[in-house]
Amino acid sequence: MIVSCSVAKEVKISRGGVGDYEKIAGFHYRNGKLGAYAAIFKLEAEGRWGQVTAGVIVYIMPSTGLELRNVATGDYFVGLDRSSQLALINKNIRCIGRVIVEPRFRGLGLGSQLVRETMPQMNVPIIEAAAVMGLVNPFFEKAGMTAYRAEMPVRCELLIEALSLVGIEKEEFIDPEKVHGKLEKLGREEMEFINLQTECFLQPYRRWRDMESCFERTEFVLSKLTERPVYYIWFNPEMSPEG
Repeated sequence: MIVSCSVAKEVKISRGGVGDYEKIAGFHYRNGKLGAYAAIFKLEAEGRWGQVTAGVIVYIMPSTGLELRNVATGDYFVGLDRSSQLALINKNIRCIGRVIVEPRFRGLGLGSQLVRETMPQMNVPIIEAAAVMGLVNPFFEKAGMTAYRAEMPVRCELLIEALSLVGIEKEEFIDPEKVHGKLEKLGREEMEFINLQTECFLQPYRRWRDMESCFERTEFVLSKLTERPVYYIWFNPEMSPEG
């Protein structure tokens, strides 16, 4: 494929390995040691630097019990004992664990190309992915996947409403320092009200639930309030799920 950009003249996608991943792992927001994986594909580009690894995609085995998977598949994987369910899921699904494009090659649609061209090569009926960044950069959808968005949990809605009652709106959540500054200026009764709502919100997060009000806690709460993972699924037109 020829890319109309002087940075990358030509790109090629082929099977890769851990070494290819490690070359550009540092450019992913979840940089870290790669665990078990099902397959790795690399995207090599030729430009003014010669041939370089411009991107990688990592496929992993699927997890169990994803609610939006059940929605997308019409509960196809529901109603079995745990062992049978796991066997059925592993037989039919692979999950996209990482998609990394080296910064010099971003903005060219290479992430979508990596997804689109490698999904059929996994030889399974279903490919899935989950990504917080899907709301900002829907490259999975551009690659042909269908998006399913989760409803906001009630505890999130309640805290957002509580913050609004004391003059802190959703548009301000991107600025933790500003939000925390407003919290520190609240009166005693307002602060007690927000602290109670925040403690309820933090119940699923053991490390944070008993923490006193501080900037670190505010920053964490806002990150969770704005975090809305999107579930993506692709059905292989050449294969049907097998029981």
